[in-house]
Amino acid sequence: MAAIYQAVHKRASSLFWRLHSTYVRKMRYLNELKEDDSLCRQAQTSGTFYLFHNLCPFLQKVGKKYLVPQLSAAEMKRILEKCKGNDQFLEQSVLTGCSDEHVPHFALDLGWDDSSSLALEKSVIESELKGSFTDLRKALFVVDGKDSPLLASAQSLLRWHNSHQFCSKTGQPTQKNAAGSKRVCQASGITYYPQMSPVVITLVSDGSRCLLARQPSFPQGMYTALSGFCDIGENVEETVRREVAEEVGLEVESLQYSGSQHWPFPSSSLMIACHALVRADQAEISMDSLELEEARWFSLGEVVEGLKREPRPSKQDDGSFLPWFPPRQAIAHQLICEWVKQQSS
Repeated sequence: MAAIYQAVHKRASSLFWRLHSTYVRKMRYLNELKEDDSLCRQAQTSGTFYLFHNLCPFLQKVGKKYLVPQLSAAEMKRILEKCKGNDQFLEQSVLTGCSDEHVPHFALDLGWDDSSSLALEKSVIESELKGSFTDLRKALFVVDGKDSPLLASAQSLLRWHNSHQFCSKTGQPTQKNAAGSKRVCQASGITYYPQMSPVVITLVSDGSRCLLARQPSFPQGMYTALSGFCDIGENVEETVRREVAEEVGLEVESLQYSGSQHWPFPSSSLMIACHALVRADQAEISMDSLELEEARWFSLGEVVEGLKREPRPSKQDDGSFLPWFPPRQAIAHQLICEWVKQQSS
């Protein structure tokens, strides 16, 4: 009997903990907001808002720091009245999360496009709130690390709604639910959900060196890991092997998963990071010049020096640029640091 009692008590304690877990309660609350339009609209009256204009997030510079302000519902109402907007704007907001205290967070684009009847003048908002709408590619690398994923996911969701306003089957307008977690075509009954495109990003090594490459569109001197979209029907391993073969003409012997990251470019990608090993005696690069501008092997010393440099172009006296790598917010940086740690251990 004692054993049975202990088992029941242990299970009940586990269930109690899970039901009262902060994370579990947050996730269930957010799911309720996604499923119940009335509850979500009510939450908008007490929530906080992150602002965008034409998909550019609003930032405030305080000293040397860039902050991502959260505007209260009351502050949003004041701004809309000041800019001759109305509550119609709030209906365009999307749910992005909530605090541990269940204060919901929304993202709202006040621009959409300059010709839209729903656009508010950017300069008026910036002057009123004492900040600026900043291109996302810059914003991701100047804000605090915890804010980068927030801006990336919010902008991706706003962009998805902006580009999925019509049903691909009927051509009729689709309707967004209050939380922005889906759109529905009333004519066909089709429900559309926001999606991400899977992309592998692979750091190739021959055991003592790692392979980094650059495309013509990259900033001068920047090198990163190889990457490419997954084809339909492929698993991650097949995509890694194909991309490495296509881009640099090497055959992967083995690979190891590292981690993943949502990335908003070019249009919301799930970056799946891997390490790949090729044979040192078969490591001659045969680069696809249509994909890449340059691909080369880097020694451990070169990589360590590159990581010490600021993530921006640095021109030398001879006109060339010192190699540098993506900043710490990018998962490519994580891959490179992991490789250095493996080589140093």
